[in-house]
Formats: sequence, structure tokens, C-alpha cells
Amino acid sequence: MRILVDENMPYARQLFSEFGQVEAISGRDLTPSKLKNVDGLMIRSVTKVNEALLTEANKLSFVGSATIGTDHVDKSLLMSRDISFVNAPGCNAHSVADYLISALFVLAQQHQFNLRDKTVAIIGVGNIGTRVIDKCEALGINYLLCDPFKAPADAFRQYVSLEEAARADIITFHVPLTRDGQYPTFHMVDEAFLSALNPGTVLVNASRGEVIDNKALYRVLSQGKQLPTVLDVWENEPHVMAELLPLVELATAHIAGYSLEGKARGTEMIYQAFADHCGRRVSQHLEDFLPHPEIAGFNLGQPPTPEIVQRLVHAVYDVRRDDKLFREHALAGKGFDWLRRFYPERRELSSAVITGNPSVTSLQLAPLYQLGFSRPD
Repeated sequence: MRILVDENMPYARQLFSEFGQVEAISGRDLTPSKLKNVDGLMIRSVTKVNEALLTEANKLSFVGSATIGTDHVDKSLLMSRDISFVNAPGCNAHSVADYLISALFVLAQQHQFNLRDKTVAIIGVGNIGTRVIDKCEALGINYLLCDPFKAPADAFRQYVSLEEAARADIITFHVPLTRDGQYPTFHMVDEAFLSALNPGTVLVNASRGEVIDNKALYRVLSQGKQLPTVLDVWENEPHVMAELLPLVELATAHIAGYSLEGKARGTEMIYQAFADHCGRRVSQHLEDFLPHPEIAGFNLGQPPTPEIVQRLVHAVYDVRRDDKLFREHALAGKGFDWLRRFYPERRELSSAVITGNPSVTSLQLAPLYQLGFSRPD
């Protein structure tokens, strides 16, 4: 068998090599001719799978996307050609939620506010939104939920409208990109939405760039309205709106889900699905490949205060590293895709084990475990 894998899928060569010949490719630069005589295609969100790409795909029987989103794939087209498609929902949910918390701690420092005094509106309550709920509860942060698709079937949580959510202190988006239906998310945040926000409202978009109208955001911010903004995703990636960048407080190259665990988990999920497609049992597992983290844990000598929690989070992942790299390279020189291809290793909070001396009780450590850190064995 011949299998193409995106070069940004960790451990893909090792996992898929048991099925045949594996070639790593640049997902954004994939051409139709590369798919001739290829049996399996393993991608990430930069690859648009459409009619144009598949013109020479004479043997393709499986497409796997190691991502939670599917808007880059024409699933109806694949179905019409009897090509199996699988994605990896939830693979990087913990990673994106870690990114959000790291960013909020940065903004809290820069603007001198206490997160416990703020209300976070979580727009989209899927795998990622649910992880964000866990982290808000661990940190004692009030939150509102907005998801018109989840609300009717969820008897255990209360939901608010988008208009109500827009009155929150912090608004974070975790929605797929949709352009039709009753609740399309394309340009969900337009100039009217932005103009109606209270000054000081924090915006975080780690979903899809087109959820926020970037031109409208530029107009509102350039007019002086204070809306501290965190953008991990951009319209027209990899071509970022250069004039918007200086107005954004934290800017990154669509890497919120790029923890080593998140990317590797996506690879593993697609590998397992491909094995099933081929009628074979899996013979390899993620734990066979993940290296030991540089920071394997912390032993607390006193109960965790908010300041200690912030330092613990940033010791594992500080989003300011990626913001600095973005501002240095995204618009000139090496560029947006280079930042993704050569993304420096980043681990999830779960890679660090938290323990405490005898004066620190398990009850006091419980919020850290809910936040995502690991318990000792």
C-alpha cells in the first residue's frame, strides 16, 4: 500500500509503516498528481480535500484527518466515491483548553484583574468547550454556556443566547466553521457584534479564523476600542492581515491544539481507524512513542494560591513563547506555515505530576488535578 501523511503528524511514519510505503508531504502544497496510486491519505486542516485535489486519485480508499474539524473536507464527495473518511474529534481538546488558560493568566497579569472576578462565555460546548468548563470550575471562574445545538438536549446545564453571552467579561469561541443552516458561524463576530461589546471585553478565538470578521475587528480596534484579543486562528491563513497583528494582544499560528499529546493523539486515532479499515488489529500505541517531559512534576510546599497555580501553568506552557515567535516570523521571512512545521515541543498540563508535602492535603490539590495536572500513581 502507498500512504501519504502530513509532515506535521507526529509518529505517523512509525505507525503507518506497518501497512506499506509511507511518504510525508506538505499538507498545504499537496497536488493531485501526488495522489496517483495512493491508497491512504492522512492530513491536517491545511489540506483541502475537494474535487480538484482528487482528479488523479485512482486508488484512494481512505482519508483520515488528525483534527477535530472537518470543514476542509468535502465529505459528500468522498462518500460518492466510496472513500472512507475519519477525523479525530477531541484529540486536542485538552491542548486548546490549556492554551486558553495560559492566555487568560497572561491577560490577567497584563491588565491586573483577578480571573475569579470575571465571567467567561464559552461559545460552543463540544469536546473543547467541555474541557474549558472543567478548567473554569477548577479555577473558580464563573462561566456562561452558549450552544444552540447542545441546549435542547442538555437537561443538566443552563445555556444563554449569543446576545447574553456577549455581555460576559471574556468570550471564547470553540465552534466549527459553518456557512449555512440556522446558526452559521461564518462571521458570527461581525462589526455590529464587536461594536456592541462593553469596552474591556476579552475575545479569544481558537476555533476557525472566519468566525471573526478580521476586517471588522481591525476597524473596531483601530478606532481605539479596548477589546483585549487573543487570536490563534486567522482569516485567509496562512496570509495574516498584517495591520491587525499590532492590535492583537496575543497572536499565534493556529497552534492552540499543537501540544505533542494533542497532535500524537490525533495521529493515533487515525491509525486505529485505518487499521480497522484494513481489517487489522492495532499493534502500536501512543505511549510507545511519547518522550518523558522536561518538567515531569512539581512538589508543593504550601497550598496552591492563584499565583502558584499561574506559575505552574506557565512552567508547563506559556503562550507568550508562541506569541513572540509569531511576531518575529509569521509575516516575514520564515512565515506562518514554517511556525507550524517546526513548532517547538509543547506538553499538556497532564504531563506534569503534582504532589505536596504532608502539610498540603489532597483536597487542596484537587483543583489542580481538575485543571489538568496529573495525580501521582
